[in-house]
This record gives sequence, C-alpha cells and structure tokens, in this order.
Amino acid sequence: MRLVPVTDADDPRLDDYRGLTDTALRTIREPAGGLYIAESTKVIARAVAAGHRPRSVLVQERRVEDIRGIVGDLDVPVYVVPDDVAESVTGFAVHRGTIASMHRPELPTVRDVIDGASVVLILENIGDHTNVGAAFRAAAGLGADAVLVSPGGADPLYRRSVRVSMGTVFQVPWTRITDWDKAVEDLHAAHFDIAALALRDDAVTLDAYVADRPERVALVMGSEGDGLSRTVIDSADTVVTIPMSGGVDSLNVASAAAVALWAVKG
Repeated sequence: MRLVPVTDADDPRLDDYRGLTDTALRTIREPAGGLYIAESTKVIARAVAAGHRPRSVLVQERRVEDIRGIVGDLDVPVYVVPDDVAESVTGFAVHRGTIASMHRPELPTVRDVIDGASVVLILENIGDHTNVGAAFRAAAGLGADAVLVSPGGADPLYRRSVRVSMGTVFQVPWTRITDWDKAVEDLHAAHFDIAALALRDDAVTLDAYVADRPERVALVMGSEGDGLSRTVIDSADTVVTIPMSGGVDSLNVASAAAVALWAVKG
C-alpha cells in the first residue's frame, strides 16, 4: 500500500468518499462508477478476503496500523487524513476510522449462484438498506447457501447494507435477479421448492412445512409494506406462514428471514 497524507477536504482524490450520507448521490454515483463503499476494518477485511479490490482507502491517522494488515500487500493508495477532514468529506463522524472505495465485482448468474445450494433466500423488492443488510447477516449466520435479490430491491453493496450486515454480504454468494420467470425456471430446473412467506388462507405453517421439507428450498421474503407481489405468490410451489400471537400478524422482514432460515436449517 502507499500512504498518502491528505489535509485538504477539497482534494479531488477524496471524491469517492464525498457526501456518503446523501443517499440519492450515492445511488447514482456508486453503481455508475462501478464502486461501493466498505466501512470499518472488519468489513474491509471481509471484502478483500472475498477477492474484492479496493480502489483506495481513507484512514484516520490513528488507524493506519489497523489497515496495514489488510491491504499492506496491495498496490492501493491509502489516504491518511485528520479526523476533521474525514468528517468534512464524508458528512459524518467516522468513528470506525477506516473507509474503502471498492471496485464492484461482476455479478454471477442465478444458475451459477444456486448451483450446489440447498437453501436459498430470495428478497423481493426489499427497499430498506438496513433490512437488506440484516437479512444477509441472518443468511450468513443461519446457513443459507445463497441470496437472490429482485430488480427493485435495495443494493446489498450500499454502505448501510454492508455495515448492518457486518460484511456478511461478502460471505454469502448472491446475485440480482433480472427476470423473475427465468429465475423460477432456473430454480425449478435445480429442483428447488419455492416457498413464499405470505399471509394467505391456504398457507401452511412454517413448522408443518419444515416437518416434511423438500430437499432444496428457496424462501421468498416480501417488501416491508406490501409483502410479496401477486406474481411471486402465484408462481410459488408453497405458501408458508409463521404462526403469530399477541395480535401481531407479521414480523420485520429480516426477523422473518431469520426465523424461517433457523427452522428450515434446523
């Protein structure tokens, strides 16, 4: 790595890190530039271990040694900045002290991602980056083999998603679905039972489903407000519901994913 002291917040070399709290700006800039932001040494380490390449690293002076063990052997500029410069550029207090601008890897096909998998988590139109990150963390921690994300879903590599996932977006194979009908075709060709988590009169309870679960399962979770689309529910092989009590009809999508994965993997 190459240590490069920077003391001017307007230095153009820091442009990848500018305005990280501006969601609209990041949504446009990062995918268009083929970049994403990884925050904290733990997250950066998981990204690098997964084969992702940093374009640069922004590090506060007190964290230089922390990052050396992660990117020390890579040909990458490490911009060393005072705390006030880091905050001025990013728009927030960088408590973890280290941020990296990472090159986005090319996404694999659905068929490649599900090859050899037995449990797949599918997120349909989950718009909240926090929920996407939490769902990935559940997938990693509870043994999902892969995650598929619908076209309208939030970006798993958006800064908040990555941070909430604690970098587990780099551990679980994933890709974005481009066409639902083609994804269903690929899943069925691989002998997956598509289980839609939804409230419907003919739904089977999760415990009943698990008692006689198919060998390969694809659990589909819907959006925070509307739940799963009619198209997804109608194309599912099974509709599954989590039994609830206390007058509550549903869980947060990440919590529901955790419960369903725990039951299916258990």
